[in-house]
Amino acid sequence: MRMLLSARMSTEAGNQAIADGSLGKRIQSIVERVNPEAAYFAAFEGDRTCLLVFDMQDSSQLPSIAEPFFELGAKVAVRPVMNLDDLRTGLAALG
Repeated sequence: MRMLLSARMSTEAGNQAIADGSLGKRIQSIVERVNPEAAYFAAFEGDRTCLLVFDMQDSSQLPSIAEPFFELGAKVAVRPVMNLDDLRTGLAALG
């Protein structure tokens, strides 16, 4: 299932990860493991935020995907999402 993960890092934890040089390496490791179809990075309400769109085969994958972000002091949200083709298919099924 296509999922959207948003991870909003605390400023303190993000600053520490930048200062010790680990932020880029941690993000790279996460992206390589999750293999998202899209990855975006932005400021959201003043927090460093990572947005990943990825395919989750089984809900048991969630801890290993989210935990690295929790280690960065992030607030994590994961929700199912659709692309335009998915929406068209879903709407067609309505009748």
